Amino acid sequence: MSTEPSTYPGYRFPAAVIHHAVWLYHLFSLSLRDIELILAERGVVVSYESIRRWCLRFGADVAARLRKRRPRPGDTWHIDEVYLKINGELFYLWRAVDQHGAVLDILVQERRNATAAKRFFRRLLVGLKYKPRRIVTDGLRSYGVAQREVLSSVRHRTSRYLNNRAENSHRPTRRRERQMQHFKSPRQAQRFLSAHAMIYGHFRPRRHLMTASQYRRSRGKAFRIWRQETCAQIAA
Repeated sequence: MSTEPSTYPGYRFPAAVIHHAVWLYHLFSLSLRDIELILAERGVVVSYESIRRWCLRFGADVAARLRKRRPRPGDTWHIDEVYLKINGELFYLWRAVDQHGAVLDILVQERRNATAAKRFFRRLLVGLKYKPRRIVTDGLRSYGVAQREVLSSVRHRTSRYLNNRAENSHRPTRRRERQMQHFKSPRQAQRFLSAHAMIYGHFRPRRHLMTASQYRRSRGKAFRIWRQETCAQIAA
């Protein structure tokens, strides 16, 4: 269990308030001003700029802790990339998910060539510390080059239909991109989306495959882990 303090040096609000703002920002399509209003209704008077700094300071840290607590991902990786327009320039968001829809990692890059694909594959291997049994991609030839050089022992399936798992995982990103009126820089996009993918996914199981009781148990476990990692206590 985390030994997160109840307050942080230099911050006048309790850690529970800070982490609640981070939770609201990453889980729902809310602007910083929306969260400022929600907290004000609860008697917490704080500016949206302070909330922005909280999310920058603590979002990645909480996401890293949740990553350590999650079960080992599956052995089938679905990999896909979509474009992001940042300050009028095209960038590409590379994303990998397992067969259960859990996001493995993301990477914002300027290109989608073989070099970019190999960089993303190596990043996945370093972060996950194991090789998959199979990878599934679309027809982009860069994947084939990267698979032969980096994951030569792994089975590679190419299909636009089998890769719906990865394509559907881009939807939360598109919603947040519209809400934030586009990302301001590749660094900002990488930093936000890395934390967002982990926190959002932690509270969003595949509900359509669960019964109501299974979903409630999964939701309760997600909240329990969140409270343990942030020491956010529920008021009696």
